[in-house]
Amino acid sequence: MLTEKIRPSTINGIKRLTKQLKKANSIPHHEALDIAAKAAGYENYNHARNSLRNTNPSISSHQLFFTVYWYDRESHESGRELLEIELSKPLLETATKNELRYSNGLAGFRLASTDHFVSDVVINSKQAAVEKICIAVRTLRFMEATGLKPSKDIFAAYPERDPKNRLPKTDHATDWYDPKTGQFILIDEPYPNSVFNAEREAWAAKHKWSLQPSKWPGMYFPGMSKLYVATDATTGYDFDGLMSKTDNIPQPLTLENWTGTSAEGHETFYSPLCKTPQDKNRAVAKGTIYRTASKKTAPMRHWGSVDNERRPNARMSVENHQQAARMIRAIEESVSKPRTVNNRLSSIKSTLEDWFFAEHSRNITDQYDLFYYDEIAKDDPFVLQTKSPEGVVEMLKQLKRLLEESYVDCEPLRRMTAKLDTCIKLTSKLL
Repeated sequence: MLTEKIRPSTINGIKRLTKQLKKANSIPHHEALDIAAKAAGYENYNHARNSLRNTNPSISSHQLFFTVYWYDRESHESGRELLEIELSKPLLETATKNELRYSNGLAGFRLASTDHFVSDVVINSKQAAVEKICIAVRTLRFMEATGLKPSKDIFAAYPERDPKNRLPKTDHATDWYDPKTGQFILIDEPYPNSVFNAEREAWAAKHKWSLQPSKWPGMYFPGMSKLYVATDATTGYDFDGLMSKTDNIPQPLTLENWTGTSAEGHETFYSPLCKTPQDKNRAVAKGTIYRTASKKTAPMRHWGSVDNERRPNARMSVENHQQAARMIRAIEESVSKPRTVNNRLSSIKSTLEDWFFAEHSRNITDQYDLFYYDEIAKDDPFVLQTKSPEGVVEMLKQLKRLLEESYVDCEPLRRMTAKLDTCIKLTSKLL
């Protein structure tokens, strides 16, 4: 056996042995990692990585991990894709947490700890999970190499800030700025066969913008799309310097040169900087949590949801739902109340409609139109009742009683009735 002859003492040594084991025994990469780690005297690869880094903290100072979980609904296979990369400097020196969230390629990830990005959404295939990590890494490498930050100024992409001056044939464009100078930078990544370069060159000349393709294959779809850099040429900005940085970014990570590891199932990955119980909670991908009902509340979605939205663990009858809908529509139509009441009622009826579909089976809900958004007759008794502030207040109180009688007392219901209390208070000022 290879493991009897080789006893690695470093992470790199374990990785080298992993490659040998994987090739010699035709086993999955994650299995080979664990076998190699055991040969080094550890329980598994995670144990080896954490132990070896703890003996030399500087090794992990610029490490960054990406984790994406996936589930294939056709094969019913599930897994976890994990990639470890080395940064040239600590992550938050490249960008702040807000800037990372605002970046297109990284927006689908949450920073669980300063060395770990996790995707809360469970992806539908292993390949899609790998591709999601790849585009995130390419985006981060672009930021790291150029020093550019994501820009929120959407109109800066148009000369004279006029959308009519949009770059022709632009596609998969992202907005950036240089924090040192404030210069806006447009990164455009169209498919080459859809671009008429003469038209784009004429646009650049007309508006006095620099526009140049990069030698680097890009963030969006290397090999299929082409990266162009564009910016206002009248400001004296060092465009050649930016192009040099972009051209010399290392080969982008793709499916073909993927170096990550795979694991079966959805066992949570904990990075080296994940130490406290709070850290461990943040490391869990929200989409992998199976949510169960309690005595008072039930999850709106049992699995795969990235939020923990809950409803009362009770069922309001269809007739009561229809009555609540009529009450809300009558109050919305009334002019005898402040306008801000409608904002709260809009939220309430949207939530009640969600509860209706969650409470009743499909063969029941299919029998009804979306009555929470139906029109209401002008001579409906509820409409006549709400022609005065007194009538609106009484209708709001009736709606609150209907909900409290139909549902069990719980936090989701209390949030809803608190909005009704506010509506009552606002309308009562008109009495």
